[in-house]
Formats: sequence, structure tokens, C-alpha cells
Amino acid sequence: MNTSVETETTEMSPQIAALSRPPKVMVTKIGLDGHDRGSRLVASFLRDAGMEVIYTGPWQEVATVVNQAAQEDVDCIGVSSLATDHLLVPKLMTALRNAGLDDTIVIVGGIVPDEDEKMLKQEGVAAVFHSGSSRADIVDGIADLIIKRRKELGE
Repeated sequence: MNTSVETETTEMSPQIAALSRPPKVMVTKIGLDGHDRGSRLVASFLRDAGMEVIYTGPWQEVATVVNQAAQEDVDCIGVSSLATDHLLVPKLMTALRNAGLDDTIVIVGGIVPDEDEKMLKQEGVAAVFHSGSSRADIVDGIADLIIKRRKELGE
């Protein structure tokens, strides 16, 4: 009987290894959606790829996320949504701008209808990763966004 479990091994992304400091990403869930399996999985993908990850867990308020993002000096905030909590992201974007954190990248992952994705991008969300996005798409997509933003900021 074969009891081995096949696992996908990951190595630090070369583009992340080339940075002067690892990307810092906050993975969070705002609102009342407590389904956090996907966000925990994404947090592990990012950590395995060499990023520093702050995982807040579910049921966060917008103000709490903004305060923690400022304290941790994150490059990116990833908001996970399975139950329409992505509709709170425009409030997050406004709060980030009001706090002077408008250079912080915001991404959304999970169940996001096409019409909501358009609205989120108009609000300033950099990317939306739908359910079923691959590990490589998520890690490489976030790394690319952070590298581009750091170049824009002259880092």
C-alpha cells in the first residue's frame, strides 16, 4: 500500500530573491465572511515563495486593516472574499487614501462576479484572482505588481 502524499514543492521566486528586501503582504478578510481556508492557503503560497506575510484572519474591520497595514509597512493587501465582502473594498480604498497609503497595492481573491471586478478595478484594485487561480499565477502576479510599484517609487 502506498501511503505517500504527493506535494508540490516550491522554491523562492528568482524575482523575489533579487529584491533588496522581501515583499510584505497582508492577507485579510474584511466583513463577516469567516471562510478562511483559501486565504490561509494563499498566505502559505506567498510565504513559501519568499514573501513576508501578515495574516489577520477573518472578521476584520476596514479601519483595523488600514492601521495594521500602516504599522507593518506592507507592500500589498490581499483581501479574500467568498460571500460578497469584496463590496467593502471601496471603503478600504478610500480609507487607505485618507491615511496616505495610496501607494499600497490592493488585490482581491475569491468569488468575484465580472461586474464587481470592473467596479473594484475602477476603485483602484490592482488585480483580482478568481477561485481556481494557480499558485504560480497568484505568486507571480503579486510579485510582478510589487516589483513594478517599487520601481515607480524609486526603491
